[in-house]
Amino acid sequence: MLKCRTAWKKLAPLARASSTVCRQNVRRAGLNHGRLPAQIPVAHMSTGPAGGGRENQLYALLVGAVCLGGGIYAYRTIKGDQIRYQERIDDISTRHKVTTEQPDEPIEAEPPAVEATEPEAAPEPEPTPEPVAEPSSEPQAEPTPEEPSSPAPEAEAEAPSETTESAPEEITPAASKIPSHAPYLLIGGGTASFAAARSIRARDPGAKVLIVTDEPDLPYMRPPLSKELWFSDDPSVTETLRFKQWNGKERSIYFQPASFYIKPEELESAENGGVAVLTGKKVVHMDVRGNKVKLDDDSEISYNKCLIATGGVPRNLQVIERAGEEVMKRTTLFRKIDDFKSLDKVSRNIQSITIIGGGFLGSELACALGRRSNESGLEVIQMYPEKGNMGKVLPEYLSNWTTEKVKREGVKIISEALVKSVTCKDDKLEIRLKDGRVVKTDHIVAAVGLEPNVDLAKSAGLEVDSDFGGFRVNAELQARSNIWVAGDAACFYDIRLGRRRVEHHDHAVVSGRLAGENMTGANKPYWHQSMFWSDLGPDVGYEAIGIVDSSLPTVGVFAKATAKDTPKAATEKSGTGIRSESETEDTAVSPVASSTPAPAEEQHKDDYGKGVIFYLRDKVVVGIILWNVFNRMPIARKIIKDGEEHADLNEVAKLFNIHED
Repeated sequence: MLKCRTAWKKLAPLARASSTVCRQNVRRAGLNHGRLPAQIPVAHMSTGPAGGGRENQLYALLVGAVCLGGGIYAYRTIKGDQIRYQERIDDISTRHKVTTEQPDEPIEAEPPAVEATEPEAAPEPEPTPEPVAEPSSEPQAEPTPEEPSSPAPEAEAEAPSETTESAPEEITPAASKIPSHAPYLLIGGGTASFAAARSIRARDPGAKVLIVTDEPDLPYMRPPLSKELWFSDDPSVTETLRFKQWNGKERSIYFQPASFYIKPEELESAENGGVAVLTGKKVVHMDVRGNKVKLDDDSEISYNKCLIATGGVPRNLQVIERAGEEVMKRTTLFRKIDDFKSLDKVSRNIQSITIIGGGFLGSELACALGRRSNESGLEVIQMYPEKGNMGKVLPEYLSNWTTEKVKREGVKIISEALVKSVTCKDDKLEIRLKDGRVVKTDHIVAAVGLEPNVDLAKSAGLEVDSDFGGFRVNAELQARSNIWVAGDAACFYDIRLGRRRVEHHDHAVVSGRLAGENMTGANKPYWHQSMFWSDLGPDVGYEAIGIVDSSLPTVGVFAKATAKDTPKAATEKSGTGIRSESETEDTAVSPVASSTPAPAEEQHKDDYGKGVIFYLRDKVVVGIILWNVFNRMPIARKIIKDGEEHADLNEVAKLFNIHED
């Protein structure tokens, strides 16, 4: 550039002279075309020939030299900037790799050491998340604990690393940890999502399915958390999450081992599709028009079809929420794996525990902890506002019988109890009831119901049912043309029983399966009545279907139970502890009724060993409970589906063969 400036100083006079010549020539040309007045002098402006002569040539040469010099300068400048830019990017990328690893808690200490010694060793940080993911991955592997331990830790480690722009483990797949697009996006990692994923893959074998869950675990079943796991004699059950069913067979609470799933970053490139689970991530915003969702780390995922299966969150009592931090620390809201682990630990280290709630969950936990109290001396108290256990579901006489059964398990029952306040005094929780009674305890389990998780309703513009709660959907479980809802969060239209919302395992299976089929174009309405069941230990259990509400008129037909009329015997016969897994969607054909005459009801007035309870609405059966009667649910399903009036329900009860030994 300095050379160009020197040359310009020397050639400047010539340039000025040349410009004079140029102006003269231009004006001459203008005169020839009649564009300038005739009186403008021309001759005195020129000192040379008309064509400009040697000065014009020098001017042209000068301009060309300047242009060439400027071009060379521009080229060298741009080239130098590119080199410096690349060096800067490489420097930033190297530093970014270190900083992104630091926020990830499980690998906070390891990566800097690896980075300092060998920057290329990307796989080195991968083993570090294993201790975090082990509890959720080990029990899923049926053959050996090692089998799932490689995929599952990666699945869990992927989630935290997504909060940064590039992955800490490797440089290449930085942006691919969270897929940018999923043809089938399932929000929620519970039973409904897993059932939908399996259904989608059955109808569309090449489907690519992404499950997004805010839990750190792969999809698992919740019923054993309040049932069989508490009766396990394995001291490490909280780590293995494996349990023995009533029939003695062992299984894991996880639906599939980690090897069943593919990694989220491999989903888009998977030739044959697959199911990927993105753990530890929560969908916080839903753009229905744009067909995309935003996660809590601001990353976005677009979709073709979406299922909302967000389930619910446990309710708490307002008096507990207002009681302060110390009371909240000593209160468990039971729902997830972590809740089971923490309650198991707490119950082994305290003297007294109080369960508030007389529904399914409260009664199951009361029986489970009551059985443990016989060995450890733990005082177990169950209180509820109803007169007896499951008073909102069972008719009063059966509720009272169940209450006595729970008492025999070692549980102290406080019925018709309305909590007025809870305080912490002298290292004890003091529960004061509205009638003046005071209960002192060390820990509280609040089992007072479930609140459907409808956080996405506002951003998605989806309707929430004002009566039942949950996302309002049609009989095909559709909320929008490409959005479905299943499980606890769905308020659906049952073509037989009207609008409903159901919070049970089998409904999650049935509705998830149906939603998955409809996401692949089946267009089926909800017609398969789901069942639910509850066990009060291995000896007493029941299965139910339809609307079972103690405020409805009921008719019960009972018989004397035998040794085979228990949940334990039922699982031995069906081969599964999750009794709904033995269910089929086939409509039952009414069997030949037993020829054994039904004994008079008064003969077994107080002996409710086994039987059938019919729930009526407008003289039509809308719900049935099979009390210690198992594997007869297709018959009950057909009765509800037919929707007929029955003159004598004792005759209908014969279809279940309850009077046969």
